[in-house]
Amino acid sequence: MNAVAHPDARPDLDRPGVGAVLVSTWRVGTPERQRAAVEAIRKAWESREWPDLGLLSYSVLAGTDGDTLLHYSQWTEQDAYDAFVRTYRDDRNAEIDAAVPGIERVELRRYGAVHRSTARRATATGELPGVVVIVEADFDAAAGGAGQREEWVDHVFAALEEDAATRPASGGISGRFHLSVEGDRVLNYAEWESERAHADWLADDAPLSEAWRRVQHDPRLVGGRVKRYTPALSLSAGV
Repeated sequence: MNAVAHPDARPDLDRPGVGAVLVSTWRVGTPERQRAAVEAIRKAWESREWPDLGLLSYSVLAGTDGDTLLHYSQWTEQDAYDAFVRTYRDDRNAEIDAAVPGIERVELRRYGAVHRSTARRATATGELPGVVVIVEADFDAAAGGAGQREEWVDHVFAALEEDAATRPASGGISGRFHLSVEGDRVLNYAEWESERAHADWLADDAPLSEAWRRVQHDPRLVGGRVKRYTPALSLSAGV
């Protein structure tokens, strides 16, 4: 089976059988190099057999900063990714690097399957979000104790439920929360109608609610970031 690119460039975020999610970031420098790298990835993968080692899907998102690429892949288990690295990764990366020299591979993080998810509204079949917002919250795994990330996610959901009545996010579509294997990060993969819709929601000048203060000023947080991406490529095994 060869790799097949999905026309909507969007992974099935609720597909069954996902036991592990790998998220990595590349820095390529310019919007032109972003597009060239995505095309090089597509060619490198479509010209080869799909690695039948528990890889369910592989998706690439282009940063609205014009510099970065985010890679989001779904696996049956963590060991499946390690087997892929040993057998299949190097030749693909070599072809991509030959097409787009100088790619900086910044970070690779391992996550479990979706921990909690939320949907603001139903979406039409095949609808492509205008933007994906990646929210990362960092914790001190050594100092925090068990359950700190799960409790923080629960606080986020409490704040979102409060927003549904007082500050609805009209452009918000859905969110999926992942917990890192290392125990120090929460990642929210959030779909929005557009970059403007997300920016407007962030710019709302209403006083910060107690629920959101509990989220944003949690003393256990040691860092965090919010970045926006547009869906660029999503691959899975052909039938």
